Amino acid sequence: MSDPVFRALVVNEVAEKEFASVIQERKISDLPEGDVLIRVCYSSLNYKDALSANGNKGVTRKYPHTPGIDAAGIVVSCANANFSEGEEVIVIGYDLGMNTAGGFGQYIRVPSSWVVACPEGLTLRQAMVLGTAGFTAALCIEKLLANGLTPEDGEVLVTGATGGVGIVAVALLAKMGFEVIASTGKDGEKAFLQKLGAKGVVDRSEYSEGTSQPMLKERWSGAVDVVGGDTLFNILKSLKYGASVAACGLVQSPMFQASVLPFILRGVNLLGVDSVVLPLETKKKVWSLLASDWKIVDLDKIAKEIHLEDLNDSLQQVKKGQAVGRFLLNLNN
Repeated sequence: MSDPVFRALVVNEVAEKEFASVIQERKISDLPEGDVLIRVCYSSLNYKDALSANGNKGVTRKYPHTPGIDAAGIVVSCANANFSEGEEVIVIGYDLGMNTAGGFGQYIRVPSSWVVACPEGLTLRQAMVLGTAGFTAALCIEKLLANGLTPEDGEVLVTGATGGVGIVAVALLAKMGFEVIASTGKDGEKAFLQKLGAKGVVDRSEYSEGTSQPMLKERWSGAVDVVGGDTLFNILKSLKYGASVAACGLVQSPMFQASVLPFILRGVNLLGVDSVVLPLETKKKVWSLLASDWKIVDLDKIAKEIHLEDLNDSLQQVKKGQAVGRFLLNLNN
C-alpha cells in the first residue's frame, strides 16, 4: 500500500527532563510493526496519557513518542484472518500509548491480540467517551457484584467522582439501582454528580486525611476507589462486615498504611482491578455489557469533544486533577 501522511501529537525530549509536545506529520512507515493497521477515529484522555506527555519514564521509556492509551477506529489492513478491512474496532491497554505509538495519532499499528471488535449497540464515539476510564469503572463494578454486592446492602462510595472512572462508576451504579455516594474535592460539581445519579456527595477530605484510629464506624456496603493513599486505608476501615472496595487508582498515592484489623474483624475485601493486560476474552465480555445491559444513555453529557490542537491544554487539566468528565479526542479531520 502507499505510505500516506497523517497527523499525530509527538512528545519530544528537548533537554534532560524537559519535554515538549507538537503536532507533526508522520508516515505509516514510521509506525511500529503489527498485524493490524487502524485508522483512528476517536481517542480519549486518561491520567496515564498526561504522565506520558509530561515525560514520565515510568510510563514511557523512550521519546519521541505519541501517547494515547485508547483508540477506536476502522481496520485498514490485517495480516491475518482476525479482522477485515472496514471493521470497526477498539484498542485499549496493553502497551498502546505507553511504549507503542498510541491513539493521539490518526493511525496506529498493533498486534491483533490487542484488538476487540466494537460490539453492536456501541458506536466508536461512545466507546471512546467511555475509554479505559469507563471500562475500568465497569471492571470495578463487575468485581463488586461478583463478591456479592446488591442494591439492598446500602450505600456505595465512589471516590474521585468527577474523574473519568468516577463519573462512569456513579452513572453505572445508579443505573443498577444502587444508592451511590460520590466523593469529590470540587464543591461546584455537586449538582452534576446528582444529575448522574448520586444520592449524596461528600467532601474528599472526610477520607483523605490519615487517622490513627484502627477502625472507623461501619458505613459502606462497597466502594470504587481511584485515589489510593490514606483514602483507601480509611475506606477499608469503614466498610461494613464482609464488604469490598475495588481499587484501581493512585491519584493521592500508590502507597497506603495498612492494618489487618478490618480484614480479620470485619472480613472485608480489597479487590485489585487491572485493565491493561486483562485477557482479551474478558475485555470482549465487558465491552459487550457496556453496549447492552450496562449501556449508559446520554453519554454525551459527560464528554467534551476536542481536537489535536486542544490536546496540550486538556492534558494539563487532567494531570492537575482539574478535569470534569471525559475529554473525547476527535481525529476524523
